[in-house]
Amino acid sequence: MYISKKLKEQSISEYLLYMWQVEDLIRANECNIDQLGQTVVAAYNLPEEQRAELTEWYANLIEMMRLEGVKQSGHLQINKNVIITLTDLHFRLMHSQKFPFYQAAYYKALPFIVELRAKGGQEKPELENCFDALYGIWMLRLKHQEVSKETSTAMADIVRFIGLLSDYYNKERAGELDLEE
Repeated sequence: MYISKKLKEQSISEYLLYMWQVEDLIRANECNIDQLGQTVVAAYNLPEEQRAELTEWYANLIEMMRLEGVKQSGHLQINKNVIITLTDLHFRLMHSQKFPFYQAAYYKALPFIVELRAKGGQEKPELENCFDALYGIWMLRLKHQEVSKETSTAMADIVRFIGLLSDYYNKERAGELDLEE
C-alpha cells in the first residue's frame, strides 16, 4: 500500500508492474488474508496501526479479486484502468505533431511489440503486451535466470518507449502537457 502510493505518484509504469506483482503475491498466498498477514504484512515490521491499514488494503484487494473473478489469473479492473488511461494518452501523443521523439521511440519498439503480440496468441492492447514483457523480464531477473542478448536489446527499446509514456503521463497529471496543435 505504501509502496504503491509512492510509485503511483512517481512512475505509473512501475506502479502497474508492482500492482501485478501484488496480484501474484496474493495468489501465491491462496487469497488468504491470514496467510498474507504472516508472510507479507509481518515482514514490513510496522507499528500496529500501519499493519492494520496494510492488512485491510490486502483484504480489500482479495475481495476485489474475488468479485472480479481474477483469483486464478488476470488483472484487477483498477490495473486495467491504468492500461486504458495510458492507451488513451498514447493515441493522443501519436496523433499530435508535437511529439516526434515519442513517436520515434514507439516506431523503434513496434517490431518487438508486433512480435510479442504474435507470441502471446491473445488479442491484447499493445501497451498490455509491453507490460507483460516487462513483467516477464522482471520475474526472470528476480529468479536470477538469464535473459538473451536479443531479448535485452528488444526490451531496452520497449523500456524507453514506456518510460517516455510514463513521463508524459506525469506531465499531463501536473497540467504541463499541451497536446493541442
